[in-house]
Amino acid sequence: MIVRMNEKAGGAAGIFRRFAVLAVSLAAMASTGLAAERIEYEIVEAYPHDTTSFTQGLFFEDGVLFEGTGLVGRSYIRKIRLATGEVLQETALPPPYFGEGIAPVGGRVYQLTWRSRAGFIYDKESLKPVGRFRYPTEGWGLTSDGSFLIMSDGSAHLRFMDPVSFTEVRRVTVHDSRGPVRMLNELEYVDGSIYANVFYRDHILRISPATGAVTGVIDLGDLAAAHRPADPEAILNGIAWDADRGLMLVTGKLWPDLFALRLKCPEN
Repeated sequence: MIVRMNEKAGGAAGIFRRFAVLAVSLAAMASTGLAAERIEYEIVEAYPHDTTSFTQGLFFEDGVLFEGTGLVGRSYIRKIRLATGEVLQETALPPPYFGEGIAPVGGRVYQLTWRSRAGFIYDKESLKPVGRFRYPTEGWGLTSDGSFLIMSDGSAHLRFMDPVSFTEVRRVTVHDSRGPVRMLNELEYVDGSIYANVFYRDHILRISPATGAVTGVIDLGDLAAAHRPADPEAILNGIAWDADRGLMLVTGKLWPDLFALRLKCPEN
């Protein structure tokens, strides 16, 4: 968790002193492997993305991109015109809150915060705050299957939460054939599967919501290497689904671009 806490500090000071800690953490994650089918992709289009956005959560509905950003004093929930990157509406999170994942249920949008154990609820049309909720862990990624909110906290667990009471209904442990897969971050629910960024890894996992099993991996290493800024905090993070076109939208923290991908899933 040390790496995640340092990353969320959002400052450049001392970052190079932390590379040793990061290297150890990445080596530990790499040793677990990811034994799952590889999902190929093609880049269909690239769109502009705000290079000041510390992207923590995305979703796409009714032709509009919703984005939640992080860092204290720079945390927002926004509606964005995908084609141009224009911010259509935004609501700021006041300090000391550090924004995290976002997800819609009905006419509301839910937003997590990192360590405050406090979440915010907005009217989806106006982005005006309409409520708050509490949870007992850190907040990382958030998505919805239409009935429940699905939440990550940096562990290998995904929690299914009631959107009214925000009580935990059930949880699954995400795993591949070698064991639990930790550091789950931004989430997106697509056609009966959960897709997840893994912190400081250039891939996206496809996960069974019933069992937690990793059923596929999208390796975005080449895309990230070609387009990621030099900033060490500019990690891959942000998944949305354009259902009308059947395209996955991906970006990263501080990235200048957001990409629309067509997935080429292997035959089962």
